[in-house]
Amino acid sequence: MAPVCRELSDEFAVVEPLQRLSGDVPLTVAQHVSDLRSVMERHARDGNVTLVGHSWGAMLALALAAEYPGLVRGLVLIGCGTFDTASRRILEATVEQRTTPDVRLRLRRLVRTVADPDVRMCVMGRLVEPAYSYELEPHTDETEYHDSQGHRESWQDMLRLQREEVYPARFSRIGAPALMVHGAQDPHPGDAIYAGLREVMPQLEYVELARCGHYPWWERHAKGAFFAVLRDWLAWNTT
Repeated sequence: MAPVCRELSDEFAVVEPLQRLSGDVPLTVAQHVSDLRSVMERHARDGNVTLVGHSWGAMLALALAAEYPGLVRGLVLIGCGTFDTASRRILEATVEQRTTPDVRLRLRRLVRTVADPDVRMCVMGRLVEPAYSYELEPHTDETEYHDSQGHRESWQDMLRLQREEVYPARFSRIGAPALMVHGAQDPHPGDAIYAGLREVMPQLEYVELARCGHYPWWERHAKGAFFAVLRDWLAWNTT
């Protein structure tokens, strides 16, 4: 999200929190929510915070806003992740369909030849990036670290909360204005995810970007429209 932060920082005060790494105690959604709350309280003591989250970050933003609705002024969900098995099946089928034979071969080779799970996660992300995208501009991924254990623990806890029907039901506590921005070519099915969220968040707005995948700030055809939508919504809802 660093490119998004830089783009918005000329007009808004921006803080990009980095998620804690895994350790002896398994990571949970509750731990990430607590960490994010601490960052918000440290940098915005007046509580005037709009959360802008991408993918897993969008899901975490929803989780925090549901737990502490008074701390959040607005929410922007970019390429939001899935909250039900039907949406995940669509995601998995779409990625499988878009994965070329060459990429499948390289993924199988990766499992055999790269022992370090964090390195393997990094390389795997690069290999499958085209399946999540439409037409990306040349770019540099500024991710500071890859934590496969943390990823696995966090996602398994999110799935547990969905199985126990905590999410998305708990999002009904959120009263703040919210915007969902989704690429039309994102394998995450935006219309299905939006429909599920809107049942508990009737205030949720939805904008779908044409010729755009999971990373709109890198998309050649959608980048300008993405930042225009983001700036306009933030200016209207944070002043």
